[in-house]
Amino acid sequence: MKDYLDVVGRIFDIQKYSIHDGPGIRTIVFLKGCPLRCKWCCNPEGQKFDIQNMEFGGKNKIVGKDVTVREVMTEVMKDKNYYFRSGGGLTLSGGECLAQPDFGEALLIAAKNIGISTAIETTGFAKWEYIERYLKCTDHILMDIKNIDNDKHQRFCGQSNSVILENARRIAKVHNDLTIRVPVIPTFNDTESEIRSIAEFTKNLKTVKKLHLLPYHRLGADKYKGLGREYLLSELELIPNEKMQRLKNIVEEVGLECQIGG
Repeated sequence: MKDYLDVVGRIFDIQKYSIHDGPGIRTIVFLKGCPLRCKWCCNPEGQKFDIQNMEFGGKNKIVGKDVTVREVMTEVMKDKNYYFRSGGGLTLSGGECLAQPDFGEALLIAAKNIGISTAIETTGFAKWEYIERYLKCTDHILMDIKNIDNDKHQRFCGQSNSVILENARRIAKVHNDLTIRVPVIPTFNDTESEIRSIAEFTKNLKTVKKLHLLPYHRLGADKYKGLGREYLLSELELIPNEKMQRLKNIVEEVGLECQIGG
């Protein structure tokens, strides 16, 4: 790899002061491109690697820009005092941060080299050789397991879950800080049996102790219209708090720590 600070990648946002994407106060860098097409995705502007135009809030917005690691880290470092005081740091998200392995790895190396904690949010859908590169420089991994049923996963996410489940098994064997997250989506995976099956899979990973349930929301729905796309789940109702609590109880019955929300 050339000088890692000069590696170029494509991002669509940098979000500061996050407390839901790893420990402490974190800055999230959103990378462009994702192999999945989850019907509920709240960042549809991150799915395509292309630079796009999106109408949002009555204004046209260019989504996506090419930046160097050096440029990103200059922005990230502005909040270094918050990271050091809170135990926070840099989180890579997307899109899918594993989809730009040279850029993603270089960002993580840059953070580690200056003592900043690192985390990734991932679908786990990637070649193992890419994941291995990230593991060497990632402190915390937040990984989605959306459904154990492969047919349903393909229908709602556009890809098989076989690679994802196998990568989860492999990550758990070699990394000591993996948290499984489950976006809970009506008609897709919000039944007690489906959540139990995900919890049991997670429990069998042995080294994983935490599972987060992320309730369905519509916060990204307007973005689809701005991209000229249809939001396919517009008829879904939000999940009542009482139901989310029942699902949380099931996860805890399996023997995992569980929280509602990221």
